[in-house]
Amino acid sequence: MRSAALATLIVLAIPFPSSAQDMTHDNRIDLIRPDAPALAKHGEHGIGVRTIEVTNKNQIDVLKATAGQEPPRYDRKLTLEVWYPAETDGKQSGDYPGVFLRDGKTQVTLHGKAVRDAQPKKAAGSPYPLVIISHGYPGNRFLLSHLAENLATKGYAVAAIDHADSTYTDQGKFGSTLINRPLDQVFVLNAIDQLSKENGHFLNGLVDTSRTGLIGYSMGGYGAVITAGAGVSKEAVAYDSGVPAGMLSVHLAGSETHKQLPDKRIKAVVAIAPWGMQRGFWNQEGLTGITTPILYIAGSKDDVSGYEKGVRALFTGSVNADRYLLTFENANHNAAAPIPAPVESWQMAEGGSSTPFNHYADPVWDTVRMNNITQHFVTAFLGRYIKADTELGSYLDLPVERASEGVFAANKDGSFKPEHTYWKGFANRTAAGLTLEHGKRSAN
Repeated sequence: MRSAALATLIVLAIPFPSSAQDMTHDNRIDLIRPDAPALAKHGEHGIGVRTIEVTNKNQIDVLKATAGQEPPRYDRKLTLEVWYPAETDGKQSGDYPGVFLRDGKTQVTLHGKAVRDAQPKKAAGSPYPLVIISHGYPGNRFLLSHLAENLATKGYAVAAIDHADSTYTDQGKFGSTLINRPLDQVFVLNAIDQLSKENGHFLNGLVDTSRTGLIGYSMGGYGAVITAGAGVSKEAVAYDSGVPAGMLSVHLAGSETHKQLPDKRIKAVVAIAPWGMQRGFWNQEGLTGITTPILYIAGSKDDVSGYEKGVRALFTGSVNADRYLLTFENANHNAAAPIPAPVESWQMAEGGSSTPFNHYADPVWDTVRMNNITQHFVTAFLGRYIKADTELGSYLDLPVERASEGVFAANKDGSFKPEHTYWKGFANRTAAGLTLEHGKRSAN
């Protein structure tokens, strides 16, 4: 349900650093392996990127709240990285200097396809759908930048959030993330909607927020599940998160505040390794509130969000939604979402106890391989539910759930034999270590 009132919005343009060490061959976020599935490849659009700041005024200051007292309020500032189809004059590369690593100290330069401040390319027909990306705790707006760029080349405007109190350089008490994550997601949707109607703004006429997708990783996935309609349990409200007890009741299942949160403009949700189910944050009653199509993505060995009692339990419990579960077998919590570990993350920062590398990498799977598979399935999922593209959606209609059980059987002319059951879009010998389950919405 769309919130009745929009929060007051303040927008500032933010200059981006221009000087950085030249590491052209390192830290690329736009890599596509030769064995990537079909939909992983980049789309036809050149893309631009800009950094903006939006302010959600008069919000509860969770970190300064005191039990038994009226909580103080503040203007909550969020930095967004916005990717969009653009006129790039043939240029297909750009830099992201000054990006902080997990240690909160080391700054690096990432390299991708987006051209800083490029002129937006107006869509031939309807404006571009919006995709909102929400990182984990801690994280930043560049953690899923590989996916943001990829989707922008395919005709989406993409806004990735730096969540206050939850970034590598601004990590506050966990309770702020628990409360603010879904609120930030909906606020950014409203903010982008407002900017898309503002004369003179680069987003004016560029974005169609009535067709929005939401992608969240870890705590971003937690927020996405709540935003999708799953109110939290009473046990979650009682969870000791370092803030005054009971503050999480704003998201309690059945509460008036939570009923107002889900937004019908959000047509599809992707929750990658969403945290919370393994801690009892939802029960079956709460999960019935999810009616938006949702794609869960997880590693079967996730020791942070859990698998059988975590992400898979969310998938099986979302009975009122058309839902999918993509599983990377033997992958851990970093499955699918983070960018490839920057080369600087291999070294331990001064005073550190471990390398930042472990925040990005998986001990079993190659990160670029996981990124490409995620790009493939997210393209298919958003294509089906946001763009109503039946051809893209057909890549989700697989003859077998477990990739390794598919049979590749082709004739010499490339046509497939009747016994062919290999995953669509995957070349022979490349579909392995994956399962894709589909649960249809309950008839009740």
